[in-house]
Amino acid sequence: MKFNWKRLGLVFGLSTALFAAGCGAGDDESSTDAGDDAAGSLEGEVELTYVEWDTEIASTHVIGKVLEDLGFDVTLTPLDNAVMWEAVANGEADGMVAAWLPGTHEAQFENYGDQVIDLGPNLEGAKIGLVVPSYMEADSIEDLSDEANQTITGIEPGAGVVAASERAVEEYDNLDGWEVQTSSSGAMTTELRTAYENEEDVIVTGWSPHWKFQAFDLKYLEDPQGVFGDAETINTMVREGLEEDLPEVYQVLDNFYWTTDDMEEVMLEISEGTSPVEAAAAWVEENQDKVNEWTEDIE
Repeated sequence: MKFNWKRLGLVFGLSTALFAAGCGAGDDESSTDAGDDAAGSLEGEVELTYVEWDTEIASTHVIGKVLEDLGFDVTLTPLDNAVMWEAVANGEADGMVAAWLPGTHEAQFENYGDQVIDLGPNLEGAKIGLVVPSYMEADSIEDLSDEANQTITGIEPGAGVVAASERAVEEYDNLDGWEVQTSSSGAMTTELRTAYENEEDVIVTGWSPHWKFQAFDLKYLEDPQGVFGDAETINTMVREGLEEDLPEVYQVLDNFYWTTDDMEEVMLEISEGTSPVEAAAAWVEENQDKVNEWTEDIE
């Protein structure tokens, strides 16, 4: 299946990756090729789409590598978040492993949920909230007073976690006078790293899975008012007809399930400079027991 590249070009001319959920973006990922060393016996073209958040770069490249090793010709296409959903709904892409539910992608699911096949969670326990180093005394949003110059370091304006942080400033009386300072995913993690290395106070917009929880000793602040919502799942969505057209691909995507620790291992490697293709290949090689569960009975 080939994607409508003319339409895709128009999309990228109008917008870069949309941060509607508050999940970090990959700074240097633009490749659409999962790799060139397929050794499997199956055939067929597979197109997976993803939004360029750290989480989805990791998961899409891992499952792309698994399908490639089975012999499929795999293309990975980064898209604007809304267009990612539309591409699967229209059958222009075969699937994606990047649906944050029930809250983050609520609007997209309402628009396209009846036009795609929901294969269920591939990861559970995803969440967003305010994150601080564990050395800080505050354990709850209600504990904050004048830390970090009364500033929450956020990511891109309009991101879900930023919007929730702005609501928290309005709803928590103790945050009167506080500011949510927007920047980017990269700028936020740079600010976090600098403060952490100097053991200074810092409050950032956070989400998990994210590699920062592997790199630093961090904690979520409790949210007694529930501004940031409950834990979410990341689900796999595929186009209608995929099971009939490519049953083995459907089976692998249906079986795909891993943990926050699994995803963060890949994300951390990428954050340290390893390419997504290489990081995914290394994880697949080191976790063949889990990969075998996804590919069980596929020859």
